[in-house]
Amino acid sequence: MNRITGVVLGVMLLALSLPAEAQQPTKIPRIGYLGGASLSAIPARIEPFRQGLRELGYVEGKNILIEYRYAEGNLDRLAALAAELVSLKVDVIVTVGANGTRAAKKATNTVPIVMTQDPDPVGSGFVASLARPGGNMTGLSTIAPEVGGKRLELLKEIVPKLSRVAVFGTSGNPINAQALQEVELAAAGYGVKLQYLDVLSSKDIAIAFRAASKGRADAILMLAGPVLVSERKPIADLAVRSRLPAIYDRQAFVDDGGLMSYGTNIADLDRRAATYVDKILKGAKPADLPVEQPTKFELVINLKAAKQIGLTIPPDVLALADKVLR
Repeated sequence: MNRITGVVLGVMLLALSLPAEAQQPTKIPRIGYLGGASLSAIPARIEPFRQGLRELGYVEGKNILIEYRYAEGNLDRLAALAAELVSLKVDVIVTVGANGTRAAKKATNTVPIVMTQDPDPVGSGFVASLARPGGNMTGLSTIAPEVGGKRLELLKEIVPKLSRVAVFGTSGNPINAQALQEVELAAAGYGVKLQYLDVLSSKDIAIAFRAASKGRADAILMLAGPVLVSERKPIADLAVRSRLPAIYDRQAFVDDGGLMSYGTNIADLDRRAATYVDKILKGAKPADLPVEQPTKFELVINLKAAKQIGLTIPPDVLALADKVLR
């Protein structure tokens, strides 16, 4: 009887435990999203990433959580923000730009990191190679420095007598030197003199424009950087008021009144970054996921800005444009 009673009790306990186990909540993946610019500066970047997640069946707040952290253009904050995401025990960190990627890399060598864009992940020391990244990092490369020469070529097309170009950059940006070098090589071929102007914070913008005017610049070429992206509206406005044709690295500047942009389709990279997150959440290791390079480049022209500057865009350049804002 004792043996029978023991068996019965065991069966009852097992039966009682099954519903409890079945009711255990499923762990919802948590993603860390780290950007160097302000939230208001990159809304067009977040939505394509969210769209990519939705296409893969993820609904934010339901079966995936995202912790957003922005440095508001103050790159010194990135290290603390990256460390904060690690302390939250996120499953993956998604980085926007090389500065965020560098901060995340220093913060952890175990949490998977997905780059949404980096011009030179191998040269920056983020991955061992594009084909076999190694470590805890993978994602997408923009190869941005390589298009600097093309931007100068486009300026030459719309300003035939181009002889002096003011280049706005941020020396604190890891890719700045490489991007500037690419522009310098192109400038030597075109016989164009460059005036480099360092923009480290918002207060340097007006100073840079005054220096460009004093240096008799015929046009402005904008390098990539979170400080510049965060201040794109005042930059675009000042360029128009100064009647200086300017070319930017992304469409967001043109949307905010800038003249022209040429570069990687950033939204496409953001959308594709979601596929990396999905693969990692399903068990793939970053070390085994090759870094992708961009396949889409865009030329965007704002004819309203051209009219305000008093500039006529040649028909052959307009024909090359992927988008024309009127």
